[in-house]
Amino acid sequence: MNQNEIVNYPTEFLNSLELPGIPPHNLQLRVGSVVIMLRNINQPRLCNETRLAEKKLMNVIEANIIRGKYKGKDVLIPRIPMISTDLPFDIKRLQFPVRLAFAMTINKSQGQSLEVCGINLEFPSLAN
Repeated sequence: MNQNEIVNYPTEFLNSLELPGIPPHNLQLRVGSVVIMLRNINQPRLCNETRLAEKKLMNVIEANIIRGKYKGKDVLIPRIPMISTDLPFDIKRLQFPVRLAFAMTINKSQGQSLEVCGINLEFPSLAN
């Protein structure tokens, strides 16, 4: 965010950063993909952890809510500024606040009602 620090970091380095709570620089979506919201942008419809199915990809994402009170409702998701302060410098990206939802963390899955669920028990999920 500081204009004087831009020359200190190559674009490739900034694009390669995987920051918590921020989608990857190159978010590859397709129609029908299941995504999860990372931010509250229109409560109570579009809250953190809302799962959606992509319908159209344009300058905004048109998606259908697949779980919860608003199941079946169509929504539009705009790109929003996402700021991370987890680094020695602040970084700001204009991105869609979604991430592919192939899997969820234990914390994100709490309170979810699922018809089908798969659990990988090959590795311990909780540290002793």
